[in-house]
Amino acid sequence: MTDTPLVQMRGITKRFGGVTALSDVDLEARAGEVLAIVGDNGAGKSTLIKVLTGVYQPTAGEMFLDGSKVSFSSHADAIELGIDAVYQTLALADHLTPAANMFLGNELTKSILGFPILDNKKMKSETERVLMERLGVQLKSLDAPTESLSGGQRQAVAIARAVYHEGLRVLVMDEPTAALGPQETARTLKLIKALKAQGLAVILISHSLDDVFEVSDRVHVQRRGKRVGVVKTADSTTQEVLGLIVGAEEVPA
Repeated sequence: MTDTPLVQMRGITKRFGGVTALSDVDLEARAGEVLAIVGDNGAGKSTLIKVLTGVYQPTAGEMFLDGSKVSFSSHADAIELGIDAVYQTLALADHLTPAANMFLGNELTKSILGFPILDNKKMKSETERVLMERLGVQLKSLDAPTESLSGGQRQAVAIARAVYHEGLRVLVMDEPTAALGPQETARTLKLIKALKAQGLAVILISHSLDDVFEVSDRVHVQRRGKRVGVVKTADSTTQEVLGLIVGAEEVPA
């Protein structure tokens, strides 16, 4: 992990009509670190990451990547510059295989007698390779529908789809362990650590402080649309973070 932020958000404000969802929020994430974002419902966590990933455009504020100012008019713009997200819903087509999900909308093709056809063999082998090389995951079968996979395995497929983009530098993970059992949660946290070790900036949104303290380097706390503190995980406690979430004294960033 370096001391120089890979991605920065400065003074981000987002209004929806007369409702202010974010008010003058700063955020910094570094390559090779896990930054956790925590806060109660309505604290602005989801709005903040949707601004970062181009889903929403900020009402005010600036964003920087490697020190250069950037702006996104769509999620595709963010992906192009190496910022992507895996949301809680995963956005997987349950009836398709893991390989079909990984390449959904970006299918690999080959030419037969001048006609393009799906290259299912290559998509399958690439899915197997990325799952193993990037995430250390091996599925028993890549031919079964995705709905037959466990929650942790489905999470791995969604992550593999994001990291297959060679330029990926920042990955946002929205409640990745929600509704998972203890074993599946442990496997998912292991995936997050693997991504951090590969030099990605991982931004983790979670309601589980146990998970946050297991994998994060720093914790960014939101309350009522504002950032109320950033603490180093190693130097903090769950009690301190809970105090920030519910409204105790603010901690300087």
